[in-house]
Amino acid sequence: MTQVRRWFFTGGRILISGMLAASGPLALAQEPPWPPPTPPPAPTAPWPPSAPLPAMPPLPPMPAIDAWAAIPPLPPDLAELPLLAFQDSSRDAAREEARRARDIARTARQQQDRDEQYYHRAKSYLDRKEYDRAVDEFNRVIENKGPRADGALYWRAYAQNKQGRRDDALASLAELQKSYPSSRWLDDAKALQVEVQQQRGTPVSPESATDEDLKLLALNSLMNTDPERSIPMLEKLLKSSNSPKLKERALFVLAQNRSPKSRDLLADIAKGGSNPDLQAKAIEYLGVYGGRDNLQTLVDVYKGTNDVSVKRSILNSFMVTGSRDNLLAVAKTESNPDLKVQAIQLLGNIGGSADLAQLYTTATTSDVKKAIIQGLFVSGNADKLVELAKSEKDTELRRLAINQLGVMGRSKTGTSLAGMYAQETDPENKKAIINALFIQGNAPALVEIARKETDLNLKKQIVNQLGLMRSKEASDYLMELLNK
Repeated sequence: MTQVRRWFFTGGRILISGMLAASGPLALAQEPPWPPPTPPPAPTAPWPPSAPLPAMPPLPPMPAIDAWAAIPPLPPDLAELPLLAFQDSSRDAAREEARRARDIARTARQQQDRDEQYYHRAKSYLDRKEYDRAVDEFNRVIENKGPRADGALYWRAYAQNKQGRRDDALASLAELQKSYPSSRWLDDAKALQVEVQQQRGTPVSPESATDEDLKLLALNSLMNTDPERSIPMLEKLLKSSNSPKLKERALFVLAQNRSPKSRDLLADIAKGGSNPDLQAKAIEYLGVYGGRDNLQTLVDVYKGTNDVSVKRSILNSFMVTGSRDNLLAVAKTESNPDLKVQAIQLLGNIGGSADLAQLYTTATTSDVKKAIIQGLFVSGNADKLVELAKSEKDTELRRLAINQLGVMGRSKTGTSLAGMYAQETDPENKKAIINALFIQGNAPALVEIARKETDLNLKKQIVNQLGLMRSKEASDYLMELLNK
């Protein structure tokens, strides 16, 4: 007989059901049904097993409950919490969206600035006849597909043609016409295309390479010997299918002639009568050679164009001519923030500190105020910067003013910086004052501040700065600390 034990697991305890007899493998079929019935719990006093349980009294009927009415109203301050949270979330989302838009705009500006650098570097390689390097730089501009990409395609074709790579030049011109069907480079591209097709299969020769240079020399000589006769020739050349490089030199020669006819030709190109490169050159020459008529032409072109690059060129010409009134007008009325900031910066470059100080009172954005503070620094207006460092409510703008004061020199601003330290409440701005005094080499002011400073971290910064200064006052104070 085989002894079989059954183990039960109930609630973490092990129970042994008993011993079963079996005579073979089929003996397990004689076991009781699985699982075995659970014995009832043992009764507890005072109820004996035979006594029935007393009947429970009936429950009273439950009244109907209005679930919403049963919830007491929230206090007014708590009731507003969901709305306030939603408003805060909306404001956070708006601020994040604005920050993202600024980052995108900043990235686009940086990319455009890089393209400008590549573009002008490539053109300088063209002037030196380093065509391989010019093509490489133009390729960078073309890949970025920025505002200069169509011009880069033209000049790449020009360089490739100079190298004798006629098929590559035609491919570049075809890409220009396909990708930029409204480009102002199309007329020049068609003229170059005809020239390349005529030269196709012809090797590059030194004679043909110098033909353009000979024309440039002839133009300069003609302007010196017979300027009246040269003007019609220059006008014809500017309207011909000659290369933009030759046209740029012709424009330079034209700009040196002060006759009304030459000025009218220059103004026509400045208003967009040719490709963008030539327009930028005309705007530059109008500023360089100055005069009331040239300045009025620049004002008219600025008002009549939506091209930001053209407006940038005109702002630079305003600076060259010293036209503070026009720069101030742009700084006040321009809706494009980048152009507004550029006008403010250029206004500082030509000493418009009084205009900038007045402009600060009406500025509404942080970027514009930062540009004005930088312009005040460039123009040397220390008094206004001291005023802003003391009274500006925005701590970041106050800090920028403090930093600029530090660079202006100890004799101009050292006393003012030291004096505003005690009134400054922002710890970061106090650090900025300490750093500004360090830049000035103003050890006496730092020692005086250190003796009164109770904040250990700020005092440590002062001591660190004094340790880097070769000053008797600094050394004496450090010895004083060591002897305590």
